[in-house]
Amino acid sequence: MPLTEVAIRTAKPGEKPYKLADEKGLFLLINPSGSKWWRLKFRVDGKEKLLSLGTYPDIGLKKARADRDDARKMLAIGIDPSQHRKATKAARVELSANSFEVICREWLENKRSNVEEAQYKKALARLAKDVFPWMGSRPIAEITAPEVLTTLRRIDARGARYTAHKVKSEISQCFRYAIATGRAERDPCPDLRGAIPAPKEDNRPSITDPKGVSELLRAIDGFKGTFVVRCALLLAPLLFVRPGELRKADWDGFDLDKGEWRYFINKTKTEHLVPLAAQAVAILRELHALTGHGRYVFPGRDPQLPMSDAAVNAALRRMGYDTKTEITGHGFRAMARTILHEELHQKPEVIEHQLAHSVSDALGTAYNRTKFLKERKAMMQLWADYLDKLKAGADVIPLHGSAA
Repeated sequence: MPLTEVAIRTAKPGEKPYKLADEKGLFLLINPSGSKWWRLKFRVDGKEKLLSLGTYPDIGLKKARADRDDARKMLAIGIDPSQHRKATKAARVELSANSFEVICREWLENKRSNVEEAQYKKALARLAKDVFPWMGSRPIAEITAPEVLTTLRRIDARGARYTAHKVKSEISQCFRYAIATGRAERDPCPDLRGAIPAPKEDNRPSITDPKGVSELLRAIDGFKGTFVVRCALLLAPLLFVRPGELRKADWDGFDLDKGEWRYFINKTKTEHLVPLAAQAVAILRELHALTGHGRYVFPGRDPQLPMSDAAVNAALRRMGYDTKTEITGHGFRAMARTILHEELHQKPEVIEHQLAHSVSDALGTAYNRTKFLKERKAMMQLWADYLDKLKAGADVIPLHGSAA
């Protein structure tokens, strides 16, 4: 006699498990604990087997009978439903292991030791926000160029064109990793060349007229923040290195007696030498008394780590400067480059070498950290003296406009 919902609902557990039979091999197993399990009894090649169909009341009588009928249809065409379930589960596991998000996180983790931690975190945050919600669960081998383009257009539509191109590059790198590890056959990103217009050149804002520089220097002189950040602000225009190179400077690279700072530039994979003007040495000697016992010249709140990459820009904003339109930590490089050439008439090749730009000369010789060293030492002292004069309010001739 077929089961009814009332019979199932009112069935009480006994001291031992017992069965309530339905039809066509379906029965409900009542356990002493009170749990009620659907089972299907069937035969394959003369051997009796059982297939679990879930628990009551999660699986009701109607659903249990439908699942039984599906299993019997498989049996009718020679498919073992228990083996089919195992194969389906294995396929799901394999698809999950080969999903875009799983492989992308694996790729990021694999390259983590070769990039800055901040770079790793930013890449992961971009992908988690803009890619994983739409492509993350997709098997990477099935993702097509139109799918990637839809994702990129969604980013571009909110006005983040640079981010769209950055994400495209990261998606492409993830596909190349998947190809190398045997989980994809091709990268669809090259098919999207030109589909998202190139971002407009976004020059970092800088102050390059002497009058504006003099006001900035006086603002830095009056900065009321921490001594470490104040020293970073004082040194930023004197040294005009990249912001990351300044904040991660370690004391081992400095020889204050020689007036030199040597370090390795990850961006260009070159060693760089910065001649230190007397003013820079004086600031560093004073700072050394505070931080010289540790590794970093500008330690962060955790002395084992360098100062935050946002510290200098935050200090500039605190002084009233807009870091989107007026000046950033990187803007000190454009400031020095422009004024050294246009006001102090220094040779462009000497300036470029001090900026550590990897530009070959007429003979094809690439950047050399000691090239133009005599001229660079003189230039750095000339620059420091000029900045002192500006800060003191010396008469200056403004340039025609400023670089944005």
